[in-house]
Amino acid sequence: MKGYAERWIHFGILASMLKWIVIGGLVGIFTGSASALFLASLDWATNTRTNHSWLLWLLPIGGAVVSYLYVKFGKDSSKGNNLILEQIHEGNGKIPFRMAPLVLFGTLVTHLFGGSAGREGTAVQMGGSISEWISKVLKLHPLDRKIILMCGISSGFGSVFGTPLAGTVFGLEVLVIGLVRYEALIPCFIASFVGDKVTTSWGIHHLHYSMGAVPDFSTLLLLKIVMASVLFGLAGLFFSELTHRLKALFTKIFKNPVIKSFCGGFIIIGMVYLFGTRDYLGLGIPLIQQSFSESVAPLTFLLKTIFTSVTLGAGFQGGEVTPLFAIGSTLGSALAQYLHLSAPFLAAIGFISVFSGATNTPIACFLMGIELFGAEGAVYMFIGCIISFLFSGHTGIYTAQRIGISKSRSVMIEENATLGSVFNKK
Repeated sequence: MKGYAERWIHFGILASMLKWIVIGGLVGIFTGSASALFLASLDWATNTRTNHSWLLWLLPIGGAVVSYLYVKFGKDSSKGNNLILEQIHEGNGKIPFRMAPLVLFGTLVTHLFGGSAGREGTAVQMGGSISEWISKVLKLHPLDRKIILMCGISSGFGSVFGTPLAGTVFGLEVLVIGLVRYEALIPCFIASFVGDKVTTSWGIHHLHYSMGAVPDFSTLLLLKIVMASVLFGLAGLFFSELTHRLKALFTKIFKNPVIKSFCGGFIIIGMVYLFGTRDYLGLGIPLIQQSFSESVAPLTFLLKTIFTSVTLGAGFQGGEVTPLFAIGSTLGSALAQYLHLSAPFLAAIGFISVFSGATNTPIACFLMGIELFGAEGAVYMFIGCIISFLFSGHTGIYTAQRIGISKSRSVMIEENATLGSVFNKK
């Protein structure tokens, strides 16, 4: 009887695995294709803006049009990534399929006319809305619906950055700080892996950076990495807090979202002419490339932070992660000259560490570092991600992210508290 029961258990596990291989594969195929379309379109938007500088003056109008579309047709889509996290936690609402085309169009408008934003938010939202659609077609159980939404997050993230392992863990880790839902491990891996392969099969190529030679271990080197990592965590905290506060301030001043984005566009134009440069517009890829080739100016990371926070605070669409990469790599590159370290080496650690602090996903960020830079500097990248995670406090870019376990015993957190509820109490 015992052997018979064990065979049924093994059969059930196999059947469940096969089911999620199929479902995760479907999510990966559709989301990977959507990411390919998005990345190709984003390259076009960026190149067009670079070749036609006058497009910056259309930023207020573009922002107003996108905000109007969200007001008119978006409904809950305006919550963005937080809507997906809320549905995974609570599951008492729905994710409209219109979220995918809205965020795709909105992000392209932001980059075409010169806003400073990223791409992860767009990919994750497209993945979430596509996963919701697949869930409805397949009439999945509510518990399975939560898993497939996690697959959408993983697939969107993994395919847009070309990091399937980081995408897998990001979908598991981003939901609750300190807790990971392993029942979705295989589905999220399948979705992220397939999504990445589908994106590249469409001819999309991801940028790669080199951290150069890794220094030999020493106690002094370790202390330098720890010091830099504390600053990376504080940079992540500053970005998150500034973005949330600017969103609240813009909303308080401009009750109408359309007017808010319209005026925000003029503020960004004013900042461009105030600082006399357009280096801080768009994703920030040139800043990242510069940080891996030479030491950059000390305040470069701060200006990219301000440009991105104002853009997102004014209601423009786009993600935060690629600007966070730029902030982290430029901060690391700037610190390298003071800590007497190689600029590419510390830029690579900053690249993933600031991201870790702002998203509270240290393991996913560490795996991203391995996928992007190799395993030779794994120990230092791990130190950077963990310390940055701890020093960023109970804040982050996703307000719907729950706090499962407090980062410090001295800080008491209410059960099922979210980062948004903690921020509102400040």
